[in-house]
Amino acid sequence: MTTHLPILPILVPMIGALLLLLPPLCGNPQRQRLGAIVFAALTLLASILLVQVQPQGIQLYVLGNWQPPFGIALVADRLSSLLVLLTSVLGLASILYACAGDDQTGSYFHPLVLFQVMGINGAFLTGDIFNLFVFFEVLLIASYALLIHGGGKHKTQASFHYVALNLVGSSLFLFALGILYGTLGTLNIADMSTKIAGLSGGEQTLARAGGLLLLVVFGLKAAMLPLHFWLTRTYASASAPVAALFAIMTKVGIYSIFRVHTVVFGENAGELAFMAQPWIWPLALLTLVMGSIGALASPSLRELTANLVIVSVGTLLIAFALQNEDATSAGLYYLVHSTLVCAALFLIADLIGQQRGKAADRFVVSRKVRQPALLGVLFFIGAMTVAGIPPFSGFVGKVLLLQAAHGTAEMLWVWPVILVSSLIAIVALSRGGTTLFWRRSVDKSQGEAASGWHIAAVALLLLAAPMMVVLGGPITDYTREAASQLHGMSTYLPVLLPGGPS
Repeated sequence: MTTHLPILPILVPMIGALLLLLPPLCGNPQRQRLGAIVFAALTLLASILLVQVQPQGIQLYVLGNWQPPFGIALVADRLSSLLVLLTSVLGLASILYACAGDDQTGSYFHPLVLFQVMGINGAFLTGDIFNLFVFFEVLLIASYALLIHGGGKHKTQASFHYVALNLVGSSLFLFALGILYGTLGTLNIADMSTKIAGLSGGEQTLARAGGLLLLVVFGLKAAMLPLHFWLTRTYASASAPVAALFAIMTKVGIYSIFRVHTVVFGENAGELAFMAQPWIWPLALLTLVMGSIGALASPSLRELTANLVIVSVGTLLIAFALQNEDATSAGLYYLVHSTLVCAALFLIADLIGQQRGKAADRFVVSRKVRQPALLGVLFFIGAMTVAGIPPFSGFVGKVLLLQAAHGTAEMLWVWPVILVSSLIAIVALSRGGTTLFWRRSVDKSQGEAASGWHIAAVALLLLAAPMMVVLGGPITDYTREAASQLHGMSTYLPVLLPGGPS
């Protein structure tokens, strides 16, 4: 069973999505919901098992027994296994929340969520850049449909910009793949890492161009400045469970930057070593600054949360720019924390909006919410966590990242930006919470109370805040080993390329 674990997080949601499109599950809302929950839970179980077997080392799963670098290979190391687990948790939470009624505002919600989970998991597990492109397209196609789920003018406008930008990104991705394949003769990440240092002259220039094109593509997916402008509108217009699932989308781009520009263009790349770092440093800092400014200027909780996603992107890019194992380990801890809490805040914003009438989650005076104690506690936990206030997980993640800035120059750049962005987040969230819960025009409340499905989904995500602190030791040990694997990937080449470097 363990030999097939790497493909199960891809296979299970794919089979589940296909079955949900067929009788007797298709057309029956209750059966659709039950089937979606079952397959999402099975995907989560497979992801947990995948994480648990990682002490055995990197798992290479070769489809059709075509050995790399020529065949399709899935690589389950600590990094990819952690992110697959994170995606599976988000998928289950999104489905649970939608079972309260959001899934009935349009067609095929549950199959689309499972297809998107399949695409995201595939992107994390693939060991080949071409198959990374394939899984990118799978998750993007599902996201196009999910974004307009339920219809509406704002969703259609946001989806048009989102689709257009991603089509441009996909075209650039293909150009980059063509350049790198023509130069290196392979798109297997491990095989590329063995050949990149041997290039010279014109081939080296072409490889540099291909690598920088990939940085642009991944930067677009990650919402890195100046390619971040699509995110706020897109996430704010999506339905709550879709926005919660989209919290992992930018992390696919971040993961790709870490994977490709550490393994292929890392310290063993000769003249091309760390070629992205001069670009990443200013873009990371500016992304963090722009996200913070956007958070301060946000007119609603959804847009505030979307800008906090941009803040998390800038923070993670700083972790990459530091280029050491401590920073990567801290970045992985922060990635898990920020993804889960931002997803929870999207759901909380929707619950608040449902109980405030026409004002929704905008920061304006309106009627009070129907469940002020419940929603207030949920918002307080989410806000404290995402702002990095002790003793929640955000504080731990940021402290680890500050400690990873070893040099004086790095500390002068990193510490002020991260600390000021945290202060701005506190101010923005305090202003928002005060308006949403304390400033009201009338005491009468309307709207339906949050259902059990809603509370279960939000609780599943918010539990990460205390649990990541309580289990901080084992989690940081895991992320430290994941960072060690990523930065020392040359040690694992005999596993990834059974025949040895080709």
